[in-house]
Amino acid sequence: MQPAASELTAPAAVPAANPYQAQFDALRQRAPALRQEGVAARRARLQKLQDWLHAHRAEIQQALYADFRKPSAETDLTEIWTSLVELKHTSKHLKKWMAPRPVGTNLALLGTRSWVQVEPKGVVLIISPWNYPFYLAVGPLISAIAAGNAVLIKPAEQTPATSALLLQLVEELFRPDEVLLVQGDKEVATDLLKLPWDHIFFTGSPEVGKIVMRAAAQHLSGLTLELGGKNPAVVDETANLRDAAEKIVWGKFLNNGQTCVAPDYLLVQENVQPALLRELTAAIERAYNPTGAGIERSESLARIVNQHHFARLAGLLEDAQTRGATVAAGGTVDALQNYIEPTLLTNVPAGARVLEEEIFGPLLPVLTFKNIRETTAYINARLKPLAQYIFTTSAENRRYLLSTTSAGGAGVNETVLHFAHPELPTGGVGNSGLGKAHGHSGFLAFSNEKGVMRQRVGYTGIKAMYPPYTSKVQKLIGWLVKYL
Repeated sequence: MQPAASELTAPAAVPAANPYQAQFDALRQRAPALRQEGVAARRARLQKLQDWLHAHRAEIQQALYADFRKPSAETDLTEIWTSLVELKHTSKHLKKWMAPRPVGTNLALLGTRSWVQVEPKGVVLIISPWNYPFYLAVGPLISAIAAGNAVLIKPAEQTPATSALLLQLVEELFRPDEVLLVQGDKEVATDLLKLPWDHIFFTGSPEVGKIVMRAAAQHLSGLTLELGGKNPAVVDETANLRDAAEKIVWGKFLNNGQTCVAPDYLLVQENVQPALLRELTAAIERAYNPTGAGIERSESLARIVNQHHFARLAGLLEDAQTRGATVAAGGTVDALQNYIEPTLLTNVPAGARVLEEEIFGPLLPVLTFKNIRETTAYINARLKPLAQYIFTTSAENRRYLLSTTSAGGAGVNETVLHFAHPELPTGGVGNSGLGKAHGHSGFLAFSNEKGVMRQRVGYTGIKAMYPPYTSKVQKLIGWLVKYL
């Protein structure tokens, strides 16, 4: 007898097999063996990576130049040196980081021994960005290897030459069930994010970070989000203006402004704004036009990574000018070579997109304030930034700004450089990120800190408080609560 039409139901949809399930399973199968490896084995992997960087320095420079004309000196400084600093620091301290850390015992737990034991999280995913496509893939990889994990890297598709070189690195140095790299676009990333990773390390925009966070929630995966934001730089009337200008120009126009911790806008005490603008303009000329041939001819300035991001930045500049902003320096654009000149903007009105969106390019709005407390009100009215910068010789102003505003990291009389310090945790807060990276913080990001207590066999001081809860037991518990 056939069922009535009303009793028929559509067959349950069979979820499509994930195209990366096999690679994930291989990593997961290998993870227990990696977990058991000691300091020597992990250091050996780090040493191989260090040797590879030295041996392939020229290829790394060529890849970054091919992707967005990054100067070889900047590649050395921001991609290779930073990776080597991380490698050397991690190798030096790895034995200490891996060792169980004893903790004290209070009187109520007398007789026990306790310690914190680190263990790898297991199988981890690293999604790296295009702006520092080599370092921001290799840096998290160093931490993940040091912590004993199996790793899959998804590099940025916007920088294909660097991604191809990273693939070569991974294939030459690691077994495919230990470290694997998968290239592709956002569809590939989407498929990868459907898998039950033990930890996901993502570097990119807050908008995409929210997508990653939602995907991680499906499996309760651990998560590190290195995002961005509108990083303020405050220059007060006590600052050394030439020194401040040189450091701001370097930090802002490094990588042609495509740096997550670059100053996004300046807040300058109004009585020193004209002098600072002169110093900023002169610093730009010294850095990118020392012979007078024109900044567009400079071999020290990278280009915007692609036409899409060029159009976005050109749109920000046009919107600001349409609303009445003044171009105090720069302003030249050339779509044929994705070139935007280092540009200073003044008289930028509220509501201009350049004040509302993360710039991530060589446009620098310069705003003014009268009283230092105005800066706090302005900064705190916005989402928390990844970095804040303070240029001052006033200890009072420095303490005030550091204590009344929140940011992932900070530099006093410096820009960007704190990001390269292996002893400093780096990462955001709120909209600018979640979790910390670099050095010991990066090692812990990919580790589980397991608290362990060891008790003597047949003994525990708490037995006297086991049920039944007689009046005597209740008195003992009351004494515990009151005194211990």
